[in-house]
Amino acid sequence: VNFVVCQLFALLAAVWFRTYLHSSKTSPFIRHVVATLLGLYLALFCFGWYALHFVIQSGISYYIMIIIGVENMHKYCFVFALGYLTVCQITRVYIFDYGQYSADFSGPMMIITQKITSLAFEIHDGMFRKNEDLTPSQRCLAVRRMPSLLEYLSYNCNFMGILAGPLCSYKDYITFIEGRSYQLQQSEANGKEDTKYEQTDPSPNIAVAQKLLICGLSLLFHVTITKTLPVEYNIDDNFRATASWPVRFFYLYVSLMAARPKYYFAWTLADAINNAAGFGFRGYDKNGVTRWDLISNLRIQQIEFSTSFKMFLDNWNIQTALWLKRVCYERATFSPTIQTFILSAIWHGVYPGYYLTFLTGVLMTLAARAIRNNIRHYFVESPAVKLCYDIVTWMATQAAISYTVVPFVLLSVKPSFTFYSSCYFCLHIASILVLLVFPLKRTQKGSKKHESVQPVWSKKLEEESLLQKNNYSTTNNSFNQKQEITCRYQALKQ
Repeated sequence: VNFVVCQLFALLAAVWFRTYLHSSKTSPFIRHVVATLLGLYLALFCFGWYALHFVIQSGISYYIMIIIGVENMHKYCFVFALGYLTVCQITRVYIFDYGQYSADFSGPMMIITQKITSLAFEIHDGMFRKNEDLTPSQRCLAVRRMPSLLEYLSYNCNFMGILAGPLCSYKDYITFIEGRSYQLQQSEANGKEDTKYEQTDPSPNIAVAQKLLICGLSLLFHVTITKTLPVEYNIDDNFRATASWPVRFFYLYVSLMAARPKYYFAWTLADAINNAAGFGFRGYDKNGVTRWDLISNLRIQQIEFSTSFKMFLDNWNIQTALWLKRVCYERATFSPTIQTFILSAIWHGVYPGYYLTFLTGVLMTLAARAIRNNIRHYFVESPAVKLCYDIVTWMATQAAISYTVVPFVLLSVKPSFTFYSSCYFCLHIASILVLLVFPLKRTQKGSKKHESVQPVWSKKLEEESLLQKNNYSTTNNSFNQKQEITCRYQALKQ
């Protein structure tokens, strides 16, 4: 109740912030101060004096950045922020309240940890590493000057994202606070520049209304349907003894699908709050229509109709997936997939079920990649055959996702192993067999054909997804507007 009340208050505050503290009327200093104080007030209201952890974690991390220097501060900030989060999670889970499902103070700390580590890496990239050594995404996100303490606290603890995020890049946040114009050049398929759209203050009202409607529907589904389909029923002795395999797998799918709307509600509401304040604008489409999905955290339609394990993960908790990619996967020196899943498990918490889910996820991801790279190109020549292939892969993906995340919901080892043993560890064994039979590296022929096709029902959505994932911040304190647009345009092309 505290969470919902505070988020609704934040929504009203966001409208007020955009109307009366607009960047054209108010200095960035005032906007930073108000955003920070409102955020800390919401944290104090929701979590009491546990909210001090947010200030302590941010303050010590900033001190580390100042005294260590840009060469190694990203490593120290990463270890401290993640370590502090883990200690808080251990004390909360194993000392105070194991199995507590209600909102707790470690939730906002997870977002703050993402922001601390992301910014540390971005400063390291921008102030220490050579420009030619950076990837296009790192180059566009690199921060070229050290933020002030106020800017740092505002980025970490602003009222728009302190309770449920989502993560955003530091450059995008500063651009929003300072009120610099958004500009994006659209391109035709041949790569030629087409039309330039520019508007300093596009209205977010339609986007906010649409997202609030999704929130309402998700909340309605959660309070009416979710509790009638508990995930725990999958390990009920009578159900396991009497239900057939098809019935059990069908219930597994619908029970896990019913568990998702609460995330849809929380993340979409958080996105709407940022949009209501004027944050989240990502430019215009080819028709000049505004797009308010710069920091969106999920794409519901693509989640529910995913035809691959990767497609599901790419559209679920998007900003966390990008954080894992930027701070771990792109920088890992060996086994990036395994390292990324381990980091994800550590960041999520200390329940054993999280580790079972993510270790299972490693197997599923590698097996799904092997199957897709070695088999898919045989089924894409005929539209009818491809449609059948997409339907089969959708069913397989939903079953694999549901199978994988059961321990994430059950939390403990015993019920998780009860579930897996009742299924005879079937998908674990199948994944291992797939990895033994199929090579992980795709062939040249398979690669080309794989890149040229998309699921029948989501072709347009995947094209939009690609644009979203490769869109980076619009301005930088050290670069002029023209250079930044070129950077974004090159990233889109890549």
